[in-house]
Amino acid sequence: MPTLSKLTKSAFHNEAQAFEYLEETLWPDGPVCPHCGTVGNATKLQTPERVEGKRQARIGLWKCKSKECRKQFRVTVGTVFEHGRIPLHKMLQAVYLLCCSKKGISSHQLHRVLGITYKAAWFLSHRIREAMRDGSLSPLGGTGKTVEIDETGFGRVAGAPQRFYRVGGRMGQYGRTVLTLVERGGSARSFHVEGTTLGQLLPIIRANVNRESAVMTDAASWYKFLQGHTGVASHDTVNHTDYEYVRYPESGPTIHTNTVEGYYSIFKRGMKGVYQHCSEKHLHRYLAEFDFRYSNRIALGVDDTTRATRALKGVVGKRLTYKIPHVTAAG
Repeated sequence: MPTLSKLTKSAFHNEAQAFEYLEETLWPDGPVCPHCGTVGNATKLQTPERVEGKRQARIGLWKCKSKECRKQFRVTVGTVFEHGRIPLHKMLQAVYLLCCSKKGISSHQLHRVLGITYKAAWFLSHRIREAMRDGSLSPLGGTGKTVEIDETGFGRVAGAPQRFYRVGGRMGQYGRTVLTLVERGGSARSFHVEGTTLGQLLPIIRANVNRESAVMTDAASWYKFLQGHTGVASHDTVNHTDYEYVRYPESGPTIHTNTVEGYYSIFKRGMKGVYQHCSEKHLHRYLAEFDFRYSNRIALGVDDTTRATRALKGVVGKRLTYKIPHVTAAG
């Protein structure tokens, strides 16, 4: 028997099934009222068939049975899907497509595949990226673990002269700078930073790298006193200007930054080949997207379905709204 496509799943084509699937994912212990927080004390409002003169209940509508509340709600309340004008089953398709595409999927592609407008696809993509954003505060690394740190430039700062950007100004004043921390065999965490001075990088490194970790960087000047300022277990460098990319010490981990360089290869291929253009104010959302997929990759035992489920669990407690500019009436 031939294997069916993952996109033939009923939750991707039926609205009622889509709500049931999201409820199973977000409410493993029963319906949770977003108004009073009561768990498992709500009744589903549904009219099994159309009755003349009776209004049909919305799909997925619940009512809290707590005497102090008695309010209606759906599983999308308090999530990035709240007030969505796109059918939920199409939004679930978008989550799956964005999670299983290694270098991302453009809003134009989603617009064509899902049959929605480009503006709706663009806004939906950003809401999914918000769900992918990791709110974890635990530092990377630890005893016996290695964290690689590197920075790269991506794109030109708005208003920066093109001639300066081309002549070595790809980070800092003229170019957008991205700092990435990658734990070998683990997660990645990226940040859009203003520049590469010690004062700009140290607070991020201190907050996100465990002091028991072995840290690897290139020989950039701003990493010169990294161990003294952060207190990490060790700090080793490779000098790319001398064509040194890996070093094998007699003991301890291999010294290189190839892991974080590999992350950047995926990031830049996706940004240049798929997305092509990214405004600076949205760069952090794209970084969250690539961090999420890298931190939930198949090498860590996370397949496409599990990755999409983890993204869905991240929709709770997050909202993303874009205000429409207020237009005053003439006269």
